[in-house]
Amino acid sequence: MSARQYYVYILANHSRVLYIGVTNNLTRRVYEHNHDLVPGFTRKYKIHRLVYQEHCDDVENAIAREKQLKNWRRDKKVALINRINPEWEDLVGVVTG
Repeated sequence: MSARQYYVYILANHSRVLYIGVTNNLTRRVYEHNHDLVPGFTRKYKIHRLVYQEHCDDVENAIAREKQLKNWRRDKKVALINRINPEWEDLVGVVTG
């Protein structure tokens, strides 16, 4: 049994373009995104705001949940974010604070 923790997260930019990812270190990963250390989609579209996160104890469950969320229609993703973060505030302080 693993003591590791995994996180499924959603980032957004000011135009509310979404990015969904999974990591075992949310603080580090958000830092990498915020400082454009991750090449690709998030850097190109300046997607830096952490708007949603959920915790998983198992890597397979985390990856399955990430895939599930990625397959959802946009309106369902937006509703998920709105349920816990209706103002789409940056939750980075919750992670790093």
